[in-house]
Amino acid sequence: MIDFLGTPDTPTLPTHWHAGWPSPKHDPAPEIQVHPYSDHTVVLRQNKSVHFEAPFLFLLFGNERALLLDTGATADPAHFPLRETVDSLIDEWLTRNPRPEYGLLVAHTHGHGDHIAADAQFADRPRTVVVPPGLDDVVRHFGFADWPHQAVELDLGGRVLDLVPGPGHHPDAVVFYDRHTATLLTGDSLYPGRLYVDDAAAYADTAGRLVDFCATRPVTHVLGCHIEMTTAPGEDYPRGTTYQPDEPPLQLTAAHLHTLRRALAETDGRPGSHPYGDFILVHRG
Repeated sequence: MIDFLGTPDTPTLPTHWHAGWPSPKHDPAPEIQVHPYSDHTVVLRQNKSVHFEAPFLFLLFGNERALLLDTGATADPAHFPLRETVDSLIDEWLTRNPRPEYGLLVAHTHGHGDHIAADAQFADRPRTVVVPPGLDDVVRHFGFADWPHQAVELDLGGRVLDLVPGPGHHPDAVVFYDRHTATLLTGDSLYPGRLYVDDAAAYADTAGRLVDFCATRPVTHVLGCHIEMTTAPGEDYPRGTTYQPDEPPLQLTAAHLHTLRRALAETDGRPGSHPYGDFILVHRG
């Protein structure tokens, strides 16, 4: 059994992610970029040549089951072989850490289409639970008794995550904190890109909740699900871009949560785009 409460792995991230190709049809890279974040965590990115959203997905291994967080923007396994990739990664992990049986939980940072498209690839997978998108199912499955005010725990078998309600961008958004790597997985609530605000009051509450949560915990990285910015502060790539050669890193810090809280207060729901350096707050009018 792996002691996930002991000395944690040191997580690593690449200097550059694959960010598409000038001609998407001729992109030599695979449909999914796979990066070993730690011995028991994998970060995956959908190729922008497959879908411009290029979401990041996360695979976390516990002693009893793994968690796949989000399933990307493309349903067809011929163009986005997520099930095949995840099965291979699980097989590799089980070769190093043998178990007689091992489960998989498929969950989501939120229910937008570019985060749930490949759910059906896992529908017939043995020992697999797919949590449907939608607030009622999320609350019921994870046992939120006082949404959105109460966090809950998710145990993968010695590896515990804290699930913090995160509405504002989407009603069923959840932020996942992995105690083992001290990583905060923020979905579309915070990432280097355009942060779309559907409910400004709920988003402000989420930002405050996350600031308070992280004030008493170490945070190695804040990892969202997209990169949409250029390396010039406040400048993004246009929506639909399939080649982003001048991307910043994916990782942000806990300090960005304070910036997000300030940005939501300063903009106060005013429609339009409001640049804040490493992200752009976009209030939908």
